[in-house]
Amino acid sequence: MSPLLLSVILALVSAVAYAAAAIVQERVAASATGPRYAPLCSPAWWGSVLLNGVGATLHVAALAYGPLSLVQPLGALTIVFALPMAALFVGRRAGSRAWRGALMATVGLAGLLSLTSGAETRSLTDGDRWLLAGCTFAVVAALFTAAHLIGRSVLRSVVLAAAAGVSFGIASVFTKAVAEEWTPDAPLAEWTGLLVLSALAVTGLLLSQASYRGAGLAAPLATVTVVNPVVAAAVGLTLFGESFRYGTAGTVAALICGAVAAGGLVQLTLDRMTVPAPSPSASDAPREPQSGRGPTGSDGDAPRPEIGQGVDVGSVPGTRPYLEVEVRSRAVAGRP
Repeated sequence: MSPLLLSVILALVSAVAYAAAAIVQERVAASATGPRYAPLCSPAWWGSVLLNGVGATLHVAALAYGPLSLVQPLGALTIVFALPMAALFVGRRAGSRAWRGALMATVGLAGLLSLTSGAETRSLTDGDRWLLAGCTFAVVAALFTAAHLIGRSVLRSVVLAAAAGVSFGIASVFTKAVAEEWTPDAPLAEWTGLLVLSALAVTGLLLSQASYRGAGLAAPLATVTVVNPVVAAAVGLTLFGESFRYGTAGTVAALICGAVAAGGLVQLTLDRMTVPAPSPSASDAPREPQSGRGPTGSDGDAPRPEIGQGVDVGSVPGTRPYLEVEVRSRAVAGRP
């Protein structure tokens, strides 16, 4: 088997592992009544943590055998794999808008990542690392605060997912920085980078878990999947000296791909925010007008309107110079 084919297989299996982890996280969030961020007592949640670890390991292995320009776009297939897997294993079927948004987000992200070049990169200085870590935690804290100020559960989940994507994206940046500077002769020389990397990874995991509560699977997963590499690519362009391929044309194409990915996220968010109209039931059917007395002749046997309940008296045929309405005060007030 050629190294390139092995890299493709590893990247695809990594995307499947990430998709399975997201499905488990969403089911835990939908069924759990305990902590929103860290359901430590749930064995299924620990299973999702293990699946995320497997996905990350396979992704790193794919990068060892294949180029970054191939492996990173394949990682964007996570959301595309997650939708049919959710329909197959948990009966969660996606509508046409969700599929359209998932495909837009995947195509836009894959195009953006394929246009990013890693040529002429440079390493981060200690000052750059501390500045990047401080700015990252400030952005994550701002998004976390904004999420708790939003009333709509779907928008709150998307903002939490964006915060998780920022954490994962910068964790990827620190992973690259630590990997480039680490040497077997001084294994603990990069302990500060490892500490920040661990904090960002745990923060992203907890925020992504919380993002699935009340928002389903597609919108939070797509947000994390898109924001994570986009943030990492933005840092690579500004701090690592990376650039887009094909000069100005590549930059314009990258902006278009970013707009397509953003449009896909909007489609997924709107799909979750659309509430279907309730189907009519027997209890909602209009009732026949009833007389004020029941079968026994007592006023208490007939159903009466509650306080604040509207009563439809119907239309009055013909023309009336005046209309006399009798209101029984004890029936309207709800007094026995």
